[in-house]
Order: sequence, then C-alpha cells, then structure tokens
Amino acid sequence: MKVAEQEALNKSERVGKTAKLSGRQLKNKIFKWLFIGATGFSILMLLILIIRILTQGLGYLDWDLLSSYASRNPEDAGILSAFVGTIWLMGVTAPISFILGVGTAIYLEEYAGKNRFTALIQMNISNLAGVPSVVFGLLGLTIFVREMSLGRSVIAGGLTMALLILPIIVVASQEAIRSVPNNLKEASYAMGASNWQTVYRVVLPAAIPGILTGNILALSRAIGETAPLIMIGALTYIAFLPEGLLSQFTVMPIQIFNWTSRPQEEFHLVAASGIIILLLMLLIMNSVAVWIRNKFQRRF
Repeated sequence: MKVAEQEALNKSERVGKTAKLSGRQLKNKIFKWLFIGATGFSILMLLILIIRILTQGLGYLDWDLLSSYASRNPEDAGILSAFVGTIWLMGVTAPISFILGVGTAIYLEEYAGKNRFTALIQMNISNLAGVPSVVFGLLGLTIFVREMSLGRSVIAGGLTMALLILPIIVVASQEAIRSVPNNLKEASYAMGASNWQTVYRVVLPAAIPGILTGNILALSRAIGETAPLIMIGALTYIAFLPEGLLSQFTVMPIQIFNWTSRPQEEFHLVAASGIIILLLMLLIMNSVAVWIRNKFQRRF
C-alpha cells in the first residue's frame, strides 16, 4: 500500500514538473516572438523611411546641391551654407565638450573622494543626460546670447551644443575609465608613478578607444539637433558662409526644416536630398566610432 502511494506521489510530482516546464517553454516562446516582432517592426519602419527618402531625394542629389546657397526657387536651392555651418559648429563643439567632459570624468573617477557631494554630482550628471534639448537651448539663449553678448553666432551655438552633449561624454568617459583593470594602476603605483602619471600613461591610453567612441556618438547626436539652435536664434535662410566664430550661421537640420515647411512640393524633394547628405554624415561618424573601438580596444 505504501509503495503504491509513493509511486502515485512520484507520478504527480513528475506531472507537476512537466506542467511547469511546459509553462516556462510557452512563456519563452511568447516573449521570443514578441521581441522578434518588435525588432521586425522597427526594421520595417526604418526601411520604409529610408526607401521613401531615397526615392524622393535621389533626383535632386547632385553637386549643385552641395555647391549652391539657399534659394527661393527649388531648382536653385543648395545646402552649402548649412553644410559649412555644421562643420563650423562641430569645430567649436568637439574640442570644448571633449576637454570638459573627459576632464570631469577623470576627476570624478581618479581624484574625487567617494562621498555624498560626489554622489550628488554624479546623479545630476546622469539626470542632465535625459533633459530635453530645448532646455539647453533656453540656457544657451540666456547665458551665451544675452548675458555674454555673443549674439546669434557660431561660438554661441557651439557652446550650447557642448552643454547638450557634455553629460553623455562624461558618462561614456567614466565607463571607459572604469573598464581599465585596477592591477594596471596598482602596478604603476608600485613602480613609483604619481597619480597624474598613472592617469596619463596608463589609464588614458587604455580608455581612449571607449572615450573617443562616446565622443563621436555624442557629436552625432549634436549634428541632428535643431531645437537648441532655433532657441538661440540660428538663421533659417542664409546666403553666405561663416567667416569666424562671431558670424551668423545655419546648420543642416534647420535648413531641412525650412524646406519641409514650404508649401511647394519641390522643396520637400530637396529636403529629402538634404536628409540623405545628413544621414551619410551620421553613418560615416558612427562607422568611424565602430572602427576606433574595434581597432584600438585592448583586451585585458
């Protein structure tokens, strides 16, 4: 009798385990196809967007588009001033954001003590990375355009965009510095190196691939931003090239926005051509970031 009861108990336990296993497998399949569906939908939308832009913009994509200024006629409209203005803007944004961002990351990781004040700074930097870009535009308008009297200039736009991407660069640089093994730094200290010598000769060379990748991706975001530059008063129509840091300017996203707001259908096609050029710039920058990461990243 006891043997029969034990067998029945074992059988019920096996049935219960089989049911649980079947339930887990079912949930796994459901979530698997859910994630596949989400990925497929995202890729489909991206393909539709790219195909639509290519079909509309390839007809207007030629050398005249790159070598001509903005015009009231879609046949004569070009993106030269916006293209050069974008290069000027990135020429200001890149060094300022790199120096401030990497310097902040080095201080927080290698010099600052682990206390409440440091934790407060770290929390604020992380929160700033999620602040809407228009808020940075208002900040740039108040500080750089009005208080510092820089006007609607390249330097004001570059400083504003540097503030926008600064939190991203700080966080990315911190993660790159943290990835350096501690035994490398300890070996440097054991050889008699100072803290700065260790940072300069050991930490930075090992972390520079991750730092550069984060900087390039942050600059890629800055190239596509429009709201902060509109807030500081970047021009929507310009028929000259910037001559210096205090010159007025426009950038490609603003020029594209200006074309899409026109009622003429031809301007929309020109805007699609401008989008293709902007996407090519972003693709090149992101490809360079991936190449730097794969080329120079060390395996410890």
